[in-house]
Amino acid sequence: MLESPARTCRFAGCVAILLACVMGKVAIAANVASPPNIIFIMADDLGYADLGVFGSHHISTPNLDQLARDGLKMTQGYANSAVCSPSRAALLTGKYQQRFLFGLEEPAGPKRAAPKGLQTGGATIASVLQEQGYYTALIGKWHLGPPPDFGPNQQGYDYFYGLPGGAADYFLHRAGQNSNSGVDGLYQNNLAVTREGYLTRIFADETIDIIERSDAQKPFFISLHFNAPHWPWQGPHDEGKSSDRASLWDKESGTVEKYAEMVESMDANIGRIMAALQEKGIAKNTIVIFTSDNGGERFSDTWPLVGVKGELLEGGIRVPVIVRWPAKIAPGQTSEQVIASMDFAPTLLAAAGGKAEKRDFDGVNLLPQIIGDKKDRERTLYWRFRSHDQAAVRRGDFKYLRIAGEEFLFNVAEEPRERANLKSRRPELLDELRGLYENWDDSVLPYPDESFSEDVTEGYVDRY
Repeated sequence: MLESPARTCRFAGCVAILLACVMGKVAIAANVASPPNIIFIMADDLGYADLGVFGSHHISTPNLDQLARDGLKMTQGYANSAVCSPSRAALLTGKYQQRFLFGLEEPAGPKRAAPKGLQTGGATIASVLQEQGYYTALIGKWHLGPPPDFGPNQQGYDYFYGLPGGAADYFLHRAGQNSNSGVDGLYQNNLAVTREGYLTRIFADETIDIIERSDAQKPFFISLHFNAPHWPWQGPHDEGKSSDRASLWDKESGTVEKYAEMVESMDANIGRIMAALQEKGIAKNTIVIFTSDNGGERFSDTWPLVGVKGELLEGGIRVPVIVRWPAKIAPGQTSEQVIASMDFAPTLLAAAGGKAEKRDFDGVNLLPQIIGDKKDRERTLYWRFRSHDQAAVRRGDFKYLRIAGEEFLFNVAEEPRERANLKSRRPELLDELRGLYENWDDSVLPYPDESFSEDVTEGYVDRY
């Protein structure tokens, strides 16, 4: 019997609705399964307690505080080194920086012996994401060697806009009024460029431009490496005052208030970046990570930790870590998972759908812990710093520390201020951790006789 036209229409309508629902669910599933965009934000010399959400009582950081409230605050984050370029080498390669000659300079700079730049000879955080189909960009401070031989474009980044070196005047964008360094100033890819403005805002502008031009068919990975709040101490309204300093390395200037102004400017520009993600409609499936390259310097706050940049005390290597990914991480989370700079390469590769375990990383994939799928993973991490013969191991809650010929044992989970020395109570554990360090030390490169290591006692009156 033939169907009536009305019944046929009703049936066709039901099929169309059912098909639309199915296709809608497929589209939603595909959207959820699509690779996330990634913005990795790294501050320079930021102290552990320089953000409101990490305990600051004098610096206002509403945007970073909100970033933490929207996602995950990690209280046991570590830099791979107590100074910048070695930590950046570990971040880039996913390995201990001591596996590379360039990583033995603490930090790389004018007194560097050799080589001229980091020679990885393998995968980088950028190249593995590039292989996953990502557009990769590094905006800001590089400090791993000069273009065109050792710049970001040679290490897996499609685009670079920033500073090849370790520091620059925030308005002149070079070391000083009369500087003619071969790696001075701003670079776009492998070419030097000029531009007016405050560096913190310039780097945020470049990041926002990539976000606005992004294509939904190609995810992006942006390494946004602010040079703030690294010296020289200049706020966004200090243009024209660059000539007041004798040189870029003039340590006679600066105040706690000026430092706070620099951090607050960085926070405000991160707020602009988050607004751009929202306006583009991609904030939900964008991973935003914030951390620092090492512990704080002279004007920073590290409470309850002690120590500064250049020391393997907690204040020199413990750093704030925030992760926001609304598609995978519920708001308001806190984690005590121990994580280090070198862990981000395998972790982000896994987040992008890659196989981190197939790569030769020293860092580990902590994605299951970050998104809450698995319980915290116990870590054993190693540090070495040539100045004052420093060595450290953290295994579980305990930390072995050697500095200036003295040995210490701390439970840094219970007592992060490193005041209660347990070496007399737990001599067997001290021996065990020292042995672990010695085995690790034998597995990495020794320091060349001429390698540089920063001595913090030269600039801190409280070290005497």
